[in-house]
Amino acid sequence: MPSLGVRLQLLIGPTIAIPAPYPVMEALIDVEVTNRDQDFDGFKLSFSLGKETILDYGLLLSGLLDPPSRVIIQVFVGVFPQILIDGIITNHQIAPSNRPGESTLTVFGKDISLKLSLEEKSEIFPNQADWVIVNKLIGNYPTLGLLPRVTPTTDVPIQVDRIPSQQGSDLDFIRELAQRNGFVFYIEPTLSPGINDAYWGLDNRLGLPQPALTMNMGADTNVDQPMSFSFDALGPAEPQVTILEPFTKRSISIPLPSGLHPPLARQPASSLRKTLPRNTSNLNPIQAALRGLSSASQSSDAVTATGEVDAVRYGRALRSRRLVGVRGVGQSYDGMYYVQEVTHRIKRGEYKQSFSLRREGRGALAPVVVP
Repeated sequence: MPSLGVRLQLLIGPTIAIPAPYPVMEALIDVEVTNRDQDFDGFKLSFSLGKETILDYGLLLSGLLDPPSRVIIQVFVGVFPQILIDGIITNHQIAPSNRPGESTLTVFGKDISLKLSLEEKSEIFPNQADWVIVNKLIGNYPTLGLLPRVTPTTDVPIQVDRIPSQQGSDLDFIRELAQRNGFVFYIEPTLSPGINDAYWGLDNRLGLPQPALTMNMGADTNVDQPMSFSFDALGPAEPQVTILEPFTKRSISIPLPSGLHPPLARQPASSLRKTLPRNTSNLNPIQAALRGLSSASQSSDAVTATGEVDAVRYGRALRSRRLVGVRGVGQSYDGMYYVQEVTHRIKRGEYKQSFSLRREGRGALAPVVVP
């Protein structure tokens, strides 16, 4: 679809997504995909509508774009393929026009983790560790192509002491178990269409950073609009965790380590707020500490940044849940950031990416940011 070194591939199907037929691609006007580090990823597809008969529009008659069809959106920037989302159509809207060729169909959807939230259940899992339960729940969805990446946990509940119970959807229960252990859970596509990683573990901010977002550096500049930076002192919070000693019934404060994430800033912002994580009194010390660290990581980082980058100049799709460098904006805000959210907007001849970044303070850890 788009030129300038970018090619879009759209796969659609009731269960297994296959390349969309030519009439669907020809009618496609634009694509928008939002990837978030938390909550569902989402997509929006806009199509022009034309009547193949006097009775109805051709795209509607085919049923291909009806909920809950599966949609995979893949982009090639140069020769490098990346899947932006593997999702499910949740609804579509039509806007008929009195003018020929101006009627539109807009399709909305969310990523396939939505499938794990559609049925509420009441189940018990006696004598089973949390990670074993998560593996079982992920295994309930063979058609989604999920590859479990589940971190083992050491706490195995004894039936006479505690029985893990599920009251709600699989997704809600998996997230509840993740929060209990200071973990995160998300599903994201691999490089192979229809195959997805189901990650349950620590919020991993290690690994190689993505190519740097660059301003004020001549031909190396790839950020279209001036980036905006914000320093919010009320963002970070320090959790106060206490447990109830089962024999003496005394409250014991649990000291917390510095955090779950490696530092990204030279000058971390001090926490002005103090919070009390809920439902920690009956946990053991390790569980309570993990709950407190999880609560701290979920509070807002002090520094946030927003901007827009041209995918062709950048050379790839920017991904959420990963690190990225920023350079050319001054020593206070140069350095590494965590990518919180990216919105991809694609139409013929154009591919723009709006992004939101965050970190815990100001100042780069290294004097030079790798391009």
